Amino acid sequence: MAVLKVTFTKTNRDKLAQVLWVLNWVSVVTGVTLFSLGLFLKVEIVKRRELMSKEIVSVPNMLICVGTTACAINFLGGKICYDCVDTTKFLRWKLLMLPYIICTFFFTFCILVGALMCYSMRNDLEESLFLGLRDAMRYYKDTDMPGRCYIKRTMDMLQMQFQCCGNGGYRDWFHIQCISNRYLDMTDSEVVERLRSNVEGKYLIDGVPFSCCGLHSPRPCIQHQITNNSAHYNYDYQKEELNLNWRGCRQALLEHYTQIMQSIGLIVLIIWLFEVSVLTGVCYLQTAMENVLRLGDPDSESDGWLLENSIADTARYNFNIIKNLGKCYQVDDDPNIDVPSTSQQAQENVPASQRMLNFCAQELFQTKSPELKRLFCIYLGVTEPPIRLTASSPSWIKNKYTSLLYQLAFC
Repeated sequence: MAVLKVTFTKTNRDKLAQVLWVLNWVSVVTGVTLFSLGLFLKVEIVKRRELMSKEIVSVPNMLICVGTTACAINFLGGKICYDCVDTTKFLRWKLLMLPYIICTFFFTFCILVGALMCYSMRNDLEESLFLGLRDAMRYYKDTDMPGRCYIKRTMDMLQMQFQCCGNGGYRDWFHIQCISNRYLDMTDSEVVERLRSNVEGKYLIDGVPFSCCGLHSPRPCIQHQITNNSAHYNYDYQKEELNLNWRGCRQALLEHYTQIMQSIGLIVLIIWLFEVSVLTGVCYLQTAMENVLRLGDPDSESDGWLLENSIADTARYNFNIIKNLGKCYQVDDDPNIDVPSTSQQAQENVPASQRMLNFCAQELFQTKSPELKRLFCIYLGVTEPPIRLTASSPSWIKNKYTSLLYQLAFC
């Protein structure tokens, strides 16, 4: 029993084909949109690749590929739907319709996967930002080292633009040496004492870079000796709200990218729903046009459906096809398998046109498909079979019928 069967008149089929032609061109625009969204997200990620341990480009690459595929598939779909208004033109696409629908189904599935990836990217991004910011803070002082001289500027621009400080907060800078040794006076006993005060020999201070200072604080920025109350007038770092950016840069960047990905994910989900509706309409059009060919009357009503059989029967049928795929690769152990028989040699001596006529005449009374019967009759040069034949018909009737078809075909 067909799933969601709908009856279409000739007018309804033409209107459906015209609407799908327009929707396919709209889908080309949505494909360009997917490509643009993927490109925008990739640029945003690559722009701050120095602050990540690895580039999370799987999602933007997925969107770019899906967008490019959408433009090609929907351009072809628009041409097919435009030709479906005419039954004669539909015959050119008949064999291509089913592969086209299968490819479109997997394409829409990839759009859904791309949308879900936008929402599942947060954990990988957070881990990449944590490791990348940790290394960037560690290399902050290496302004005279090739390959790292730009890290200081990148971190300062980040902390000022997003009004953040450190990886998880401003205290992260207390465990990082942010001043290069070339700017330290090694003859100063206090400097030497600080270098000896930790196992790693770092110059650690309770200070932060200038870029951590809050832009809206009324008090002059306190960026050195933050935990020393006596170093500043009327100051208590445990009670008073510091004039530093409290939020960590990892959290700031994560919120920035999460907002972008959620917006992109919502747009991609809407595009997926639109593509599913277009695919549904193409399925109805394809089945309705095939039923018109079976009926043989282009102006008659025809049924369209999503699945010819129930979902369980369709799944079972496809499973059997997959299960039997390997049988075509089995090798027979017969040593004479490649030796042509006498009947095969005789068949090879028959002209190709004669073999085709013989095949059509033999298959005409064996097939159960009305469409195939009409095709065989058209090839043999007759409009309709003169008599009805079945597999149980007597052999003498079949022989006479075959002889009659040969005569009609060679007239």
